Amino acid sequence: MTDKPPGYELADRMALTEPAQVKAIGHPLRTTILQLLHERAATVTELAAAVERPKSTVAHHVDVLARNGLLQVVRTRKVRAIEERFYGRTARMFFVSAERTSDGAAMPGDFNDFEVAASESAPAFEEGKLWGFIRHARIPEEAASAFWGRMAKLVEEFDRLPRSGETTYGFAIGIYPTAHPTLPPAERPQET
Repeated sequence: MTDKPPGYELADRMALTEPAQVKAIGHPLRTTILQLLHERAATVTELAAAVERPKSTVAHHVDVLARNGLLQVVRTRKVRAIEERFYGRTARMFFVSAERTSDGAAMPGDFNDFEVAASESAPAFEEGKLWGFIRHARIPEEAASAFWGRMAKLVEEFDRLPRSGETTYGFAIGIYPTAHPTLPPAERPQET
């Protein structure tokens, strides 16, 4: 047992290298299940109660996540004559590998963390409790990549915070190229 959430052993990061893995995390209920398991391992029954969905529905989604290597059974216990399974994540952070798969297939393009964040954050915005920034900077790709590495460390820090309090907070972070306009190079003053 670890002293940091979620209380079981798991990898820090896992690259999603197969289209089926990316598709698996693209479903909102599966994303919610993964988020719940950041706190602690849970049974299908506990997950179903948390998301207020039928056990059979949740069991199906847990199975999809487990088949794709995103969940694992971290412990079991006997309840009457039935063995109850506690599921946990296989990694604290999943990230989509930018490389093509071995068969040349492209990753699905329908998973968008910012779309999820926008949907989840709407009530907080209406209540005046949404904190956020957006900035633009014209920088080389290498600098953007280095900056992303530092942001990933911040995400890992957020993931390791002890779970307490009454409210679950979302944390969205990203860096992306835009079509934002840029100024032409400044004209050099003519010497006279």
